Order: sequence, then structure tokens, then C-alpha cells
Amino acid sequence: MTNASQNSRIHPVILSGGAGVRLWPMSREQYPKQFLPLCSERSMLQDTANRVSDAGRFADPLIVCNQEHRFVIAEQMRQAGRGAARIVLEPVGRNTAPAAAVAALIVAEQDPDGQILLLPADHAIQDQGSFLQAIATASAAASSGLLTTFGIVPTAPETGYGYIRRGDAVDGHDGAFRVAAFVEKPPREQAERYLAEKNFFWNSGMFLLPVRQYLAELERWAPAVLDACRAALARGRSDLDFFRLDEEAFAASPNISIDYAVMERTEAAAVVPCSIGWTDVGAWSALWEIGEKDQGGNVCHGDAVAWDSRDCYVRSEDGALVALLGMENAVVVATEDAILVAAKDRAQDIKPLVEHLKTQGRSEPLLHRRVHRPWGFYQSLHAGDRFQVKRLTVAPGARLSLQKHYHRAEHWVVVNGTALVTRGDEQILLRENESVYIPLGAPHRLENPGKVPLNLIEVQSGSYLGEDDIVRFDDHYGRS
Repeated sequence: MTNASQNSRIHPVILSGGAGVRLWPMSREQYPKQFLPLCSERSMLQDTANRVSDAGRFADPLIVCNQEHRFVIAEQMRQAGRGAARIVLEPVGRNTAPAAAVAALIVAEQDPDGQILLLPADHAIQDQGSFLQAIATASAAASSGLLTTFGIVPTAPETGYGYIRRGDAVDGHDGAFRVAAFVEKPPREQAERYLAEKNFFWNSGMFLLPVRQYLAELERWAPAVLDACRAALARGRSDLDFFRLDEEAFAASPNISIDYAVMERTEAAAVVPCSIGWTDVGAWSALWEIGEKDQGGNVCHGDAVAWDSRDCYVRSEDGALVALLGMENAVVVATEDAILVAAKDRAQDIKPLVEHLKTQGRSEPLLHRRVHRPWGFYQSLHAGDRFQVKRLTVAPGARLSLQKHYHRAEHWVVVNGTALVTRGDEQILLRENESVYIPLGAPHRLENPGKVPLNLIEVQSGSYLGEDDIVRFDDHYGRS
């Protein structure tokens, strides 16, 4: 077993690859739950980054994410006032073992005796003090070469989590134990037995790993993962403020979790049991569990009322009043374009419903009406035969690509802010209540040269109004 320096730095690695399907209709494939303010006024990604913001304890976080989410992540980190050591883009999803391998290889270049703290971006932790204490305990164990995971002291016979059975205490490291076994999600009767025995803990999916040891164990137990990740880094390239892994090399990695690849095989696995107010926010029922309840046990967010109802979760995100009467153990979530009504004990079963909607060709599983782009966002307001109306909000200093459309013309009306419009060889400066017409086929670009957001109304008209009718000539964000 290797011995790392007691002064090893902890490098947070935030994993942001999930789709959060079970939190539909708020969570969508192109804007999943980690980007939403579900547990506080900040997004779950921002909350995760803030938990490791103490520069005395942690290095700047490294983020491994779906390449389609790169601009959202960069903007949310900017809004949170947090810099990222690097944002690494996965061209395809390959689970946690390859993501951790990429992070470990990157950290090893600058801090080979360092430790990586793997944190999913979509978990909630309510007790920050206990969380930091658990990290300190895990870091001390990791300094002796142990691969540590965090076991959550169970509060109920939960059947939706995997479990960890602890073994003997680790000599010289109070609060750390050898891992005796990893256990798959159990049936109810078995989960009740685990709760009574008090030596089983929920598998949190968070890890603190010494870089040298993790790479060595990966070389031993899952060399194909390590080889693929080395190649993906070597053939990867910088892209604006991001690092893009090579697609062919990364896709060659087995799609495997850290648990299966290493932790269930290594003799160096340790667990730190902790009570930190943790949940993976895997369903609406989890948000009910941690939410502030009224006298009837109801959790209400937004313009929502639960009258003569018990133990319900009610959320309104579109400004419309949602009122419940005589309901028990229900989940009601209303967004601008979709409403979910479900029995709370069926909250884990939303994924098949969403898959059914996708087979029908519906857009609601994929997109909100407000669609985020690197320059800001657009929001559909109305659509009809051969026309649609959108709101565009462009951030200060941002600009859309220089582009043209084969099938539609556009009319832009500035609501507030200042717009600089390129139309063919012209440049036109527009202010509030001024407008411009973009003919079909004309090269054009929209910019915000001001210091406040630009809001305008876009009216599209033509035979085809799909977002794929875009020919880009130049794009500041490297999109094709």
C-alpha cells in the first residue's frame, strides 16, 4: 500500500452526466435536474460547487460533463462566482469509472500525491459541518492509500439504494472501516434487516480516492478503462474554455461504474459512515422527504395550495395556481408546458412514462419551452400555420452565430436593451421599440453590445421552422 503525503490536496471532481428523468417535468434531457434550483435558490450544481469552496481545504473543482451541457455549466459556475480548474467534455456517457479515471490522470500531472473527491452534481446534503468532517476522516484514510467511499447511516429501510456492509475498523483512522461487501438494492424485508443490524449503510456514490492508488487499482482490475481514458486525453483538444475528450478513444472504454470496476474487487476499499442529511434526489418523493412541511405534512413550492390534503408534494413553476383538495400522498408538479399528477409511492416509476412520451415523438421529455444557449436563451411564445413567435434574451457582450435560413424569414423587435444586427453587408443598431426584417436566405447575426440583457421578440414565417434550418458561417462558440 502506498503512502501519500499528509499534505495532499483534495481536488473536487463534479460529475454532471445524469438526465434526472424521474424528476420530469422539471428535469428534461437537455436541461436536467442538476441545473435546477430544486433544494435551494441555487441550482444543484451550484450547491455542489459551494460545498467545496473553502480554498484552504480544496483545489478548484474539475467538472466532467456531457458535452451538450458545457455552456450551461460554465455560465452557472460564473454566476456562482466559482472558477473551475477544467471542464472536461464527455462525447458519450461511460459511467463513473472512466470519468474518475480521466480526472485522476489530469490531477496526476500536477499533483501525483493528491486526492480526488468525486461528487455527483445532483445530490443534496443538508449538514455541511458533518459533510466536511466526513471528508477529513476519508482524506486521512486515503493518505494511507485506501480508496474511501461515504456510507450514509440509513434512516429507513430504503429499497432504492445499494448498501455497503462495513468490516473491521481501519487501524489509526477513527471513523473509517474496511468494506466487507457492496450489496445491490435489496427487497423490503432485507432492507429492514439491514436497518436493524446497524452495520449496513446506503451507498452514496461519493468517493475520496488517492490518485496514485486509484490509477494502480484501475490498471490491475480494469485496464481497458485506463487505456481508453489515456488515449482520449492524449488525442483530446482544447475547445474555448473546455477540454474535449477524443470521441473514438473514449467510446472504446467499457461503460462501467467505479463500484464494479474497482471498489468491489480491491482490497483497499474503506467506508466512512456519516449522517450528513444526504439524498440523491432520485424522485419527487425524495424532495418531499427533505422539504419543509405544513401541519398536514404537505410540501408546497411556488403558487401552490394543499387544502384538506395530507403528505403531498405540490409545485408550481409556471406562475399558475395549483390547488389540491382532499388528496393524500400525491405528487403534483406544474410547469409551463406539462403537468405531472402521480401517487407519491409511484414516484420512482416516472421513467417509463417519459420513455412512452418519447416514443410518441413529443418534445416535452427533451426540452423546456425556455431553451438555453451559450448566448442566453430563447422561449417559444406562440406557434401557428407557417409562423411562430419567440422571445430571445441575449446576455451582455454575447452574440449569435453568423447564419442563414433556407426556409424562413425573421422579424426582430427590440423590447429593451441594444441590438447590433448584421444583415448581409449592413450593420444596424437597434434600440427599444425598433425593428428589423431578415429576408429568407440572408446572412445575418444578432449581437448585444450593451451592458444589460437584450430582450427582443422574434417572429418567424416560412414553410419550415425547425431549429435545424440553420447554416452557420461563423460561430463564437465553436458550434457547427
